[in-house]
Amino acid sequence: MNMDEKIKSAGIYIRVSTFDQAREGFSLREQEERLKEFCKFKRYNIYKVYQDAGISAKTGNNRPEFERLKRDIQAKRINTIVSLKLDRVTRSIYDWENLMTFLDENDAYLDCVNDEINTTSANGKMISRLLMSVSQNEIERTSERTKVGLAGAIKCGHIPHIAPLGY
Repeated sequence: MNMDEKIKSAGIYIRVSTFDQAREGFSLREQEERLKEFCKFKRYNIYKVYQDAGISAKTGNNRPEFERLKRDIQAKRINTIVSLKLDRVTRSIYDWENLMTFLDENDAYLDCVNDEINTTSANGKMISRLLMSVSQNEIERTSERTKVGLAGAIKCGHIPHIAPLGY
């Protein structure tokens, strides 16, 4: 039985990376509404919405809801992760490859709405890897620019913080 013949049980994964975005909540609500509509259109059964608020998707960050989602995949409660974009899931090539292996081992898939990524095909997997490379490059370039900017500010005597009371 191929994936098209299976009933797709979806875990919707939504995430914002900053506490400001989490506090405002708009982005999370918008993601959830769009993904629920997508699941309805695709006729996916929604098992649960998993939400990590104010947590970056960089390597090494603990995302409790994403880990819960993975446990639900292992327990066969869901077989499809539905997310708005790849960068909501991860921005690390290393983590992406580990996730791809995990999904393959558990006969599960990823469907990203905005990126039009569906890992049920070889082409979908290849395109996802290309987009993931671009996403990781974006993070690394931003980090480089930030470091250069901070170094320049310090050289000019602008310390980019305020010392705590008593210092």
